[in-house]
Amino acid sequence: MRAGATDARRAAVLGSPIAHSLSPVLHRTAYEELGLVDWSYDRFEIDEAALPGFLAELGREWAGLSLTMPLKRAVIPLLDEISETAASVEAVNTVVFTEDGRRVGDNTDIPGMVAALRERGIEQVDSAAILGAGATASSALAALARICTGEVVAYVRSEARAAEMRQWGERLDVEVRTADWADADRALHAPLVIATTPAGTTDALAAAVPERPATLFDVLYDPWPTALAARWSMYGGAVVSGLDLLVHQAVLQVEQMTGRAPAPLDAMRKAGERALAAR
Repeated sequence: MRAGATDARRAAVLGSPIAHSLSPVLHRTAYEELGLVDWSYDRFEIDEAALPGFLAELGREWAGLSLTMPLKRAVIPLLDEISETAASVEAVNTVVFTEDGRRVGDNTDIPGMVAALRERGIEQVDSAAILGAGATASSALAALARICTGEVVAYVRSEARAAEMRQWGERLDVEVRTADWADADRALHAPLVIATTPAGTTDALAAAVPERPATLFDVLYDPWPTALAARWSMYGGAVVSGLDLLVHQAVLQVEQMTGRAPAPLDAMRKAGERALAAR
């Protein structure tokens, strides 16, 4: 245990933009449920240029940080150590400050994805499809390295992106084949489809959802549901949302920063749902 209920400790989420982040809602709910009455969790608008100075000014009351874009790679040179999981995708979304003052980075997005799928009964698949090729797609590939026994097809818009995804596949030991975005409707027949694209990108694919879809993991959560997720659900397919991912990765962050486990998954999810509904 890092700290008792009466020890005042701080944590926060950093990124730019950051005003939309649900992390404060999730972490504060966890602290309340765990009885950590003197813990606080804030948000700070921080870009790459401001990050070194921000870290340099943190005192010993700080327990940890959550990081979103564009800081997940920028923070790595500023840390004393990163986990194998974070190193596998060159992205850190969690920093824990140890008792001796060291900065340790981890990536809870990857195990968070696996946990969100497991919660819906998805333990293993023999193939999968990824829509998109950005930073989230590499995390999706890393998650699939743990649960997919066969080929992953990544649907992308350019040969440069295709080459990146093939390189990530080699690095993560995942069998990756790339296909043109123009054929993305074919992805919807896979046993597991992970949509990693920005809002609106997959809307045009909704009309192509098959009559008996399998599982869709759409990493978006606001607005929700996406057109693709809504059609998927209408046809009886299983849908895992970006909120599921956000909550599961936050659970792991809370456990690392506080030393308390298990973190209150259900309470955190309900708090996130209320916050989204209020928007």
